[in-house]
Amino acid sequence: MKIAVLGTGEVGRRLATKLASLGHEVTIGSRTADNAEAKQWAADNGGAHGTFADAAGAAELVVNATGGLVSLAVLEAAGADNLRGKVLVDVSNALDFSSGFPPKVVTPDGGSLAEQLQKAFPETRIVKTLNTMNNTVMVEPSRVPGHHNVFLSGNDEHAKAEVAALLRSFGWASAQITDLGDLSSARATELLMPLWLRLYGVLGPVDFNISVVTA
Repeated sequence: MKIAVLGTGEVGRRLATKLASLGHEVTIGSRTADNAEAKQWAADNGGAHGTFADAAGAAELVVNATGGLVSLAVLEAAGADNLRGKVLVDVSNALDFSSGFPPKVVTPDGGSLAEQLQKAFPETRIVKTLNTMNNTVMVEPSRVPGHHNVFLSGNDEHAKAEVAALLRSFGWASAQITDLGDLSSARATELLMPLWLRLYGVLGPVDFNISVVTA
């Protein structure tokens, strides 16, 4: 597929590298066409780079890997026409570090960031996933032994099925992928971040994830 990854931070570069390794045509998008990190990533991985609008316009599927507090502005820069009808995988969390660590989780209008983005771009098929773990586990779930979960939230069943297939290509087993329902369920996964951050503070910089175990 032709995939746009919006965001040149560690998460964006990690996801873009994994997608390129799987044979996808990846364009990494940033605010400016000459972003140094995007240029370096493209040179190292045989991909392309450009503005948010350049990347989204050429893509069949879009990944939002930007910071949650700027995601709405980023998608506005990408352009509604460039996002219309496309699946958008939202891995972002709206974290406010203004008061230090751990950050506060911002919940727009009492809902979720994913819902805010869906409201702003109603013709884009947004699926929330991968936002409850670090970026190494996102693309290599075997780093955490045993059973652990990745969650899906979205209003479009076909879009969720497409994203689930992408997750399986990353190495996630079907039994690990838990569909939580419509996009309002992203409120729950975004609010897992305070727990994740506390666990990180206790466990340190190790790979870990959340597992749902049933009787």
